[in-house]
Amino acid sequence: MRELRKYRGVFELLSGFLSIFAGRNQTYHITNYKTRLNMIKSMTGYGKAEVLLETGKVTVEVRSLNGKTADISLKTSLLPKDKEIAVRQKIAAELQRGNIDMFMTFEPNAAENAKQINMDLAMQYYQQISELGGKIGAVNLWMHNPNDLLATILRMPEVMDAKKQDVINEQNWPAVEACIDEALANINAFRAQEGEVLYRDVTGNVAKILEYSAQVEAFEQERVDAIREKILNRFAELKAEPDQSRLEQEMIFYIEKLDINEEKVRLRQHCRYFLETIDSEPNPGKKLGFIAQEMGREINTTGSKANHTEIQKLVVKMKDELEKIKEQSLNIL
Repeated sequence: MRELRKYRGVFELLSGFLSIFAGRNQTYHITNYKTRLNMIKSMTGYGKAEVLLETGKVTVEVRSLNGKTADISLKTSLLPKDKEIAVRQKIAAELQRGNIDMFMTFEPNAAENAKQINMDLAMQYYQQISELGGKIGAVNLWMHNPNDLLATILRMPEVMDAKKQDVINEQNWPAVEACIDEALANINAFRAQEGEVLYRDVTGNVAKILEYSAQVEAFEQERVDAIREKILNRFAELKAEPDQSRLEQEMIFYIEKLDINEEKVRLRQHCRYFLETIDSEPNPGKKLGFIAQEMGREINTTGSKANHTEIQKLVVKMKDELEKIKEQSLNIL
């Protein structure tokens, strides 16, 4: 106990020094940005549009999922080959990024859907059947059972043939193109709606990280006291009498190595930058992912320096919220 009283002045000085460290970051605050200059969009979406042509109805559907680039797939045989490049460019310009599939289907009118009899081919089948009947002795087949013969001919390949023509041509292309534009506008509206949900989620996660970071300060003094008590007990066990000035210097150096105020300040700055970016920049998804990585570095460093159970629990909570941010950021355009 005599050694403890001997160094009491040293540790009281250190306690005051650490209190300055603990309160140093209280001047940093995160401003809530209420004025949003840009509305974020999700990369997940669906849009549909229809157009009536003379021959039937064309339906265009566009579906997108998250992706690093614009990966566009045209899942239709209706689109003329000379229009594919222009349609791809249109989709890329409107949707920017994502795994994008466009479907185009055609529902013909009843009259257009009716099949036609290929008369020339049917007559060729009849002549060949008659010739075969003569060779095998089955003459005048049409006189004995004409209905059966007719039914047989109609079942022959390609006798009953549907009308074959290009659904999309130069005359109706402007109407089809307008239908594609409408489907893209609908999927963009869907993406914007989903973007609002993502915005509320990720900004809420950032707010929780800031809240947990602020709660760390409540354990700073307890953490300092625990470190001081540990060192005091060690000196008492060893019955050592070190130089008081040197002890003070080493203690200050040791405490500075475990100080986490710089990490907390940088974490708040990264959170502020995250909120500024999501509110002001168009298509910020990739950038938000990079900012989240920087936030993770500060949280991890805080955890490695903490040496305190309650602070470690808060670090785990911050990591949980950060993982949610990273997951959601992957779906932000």
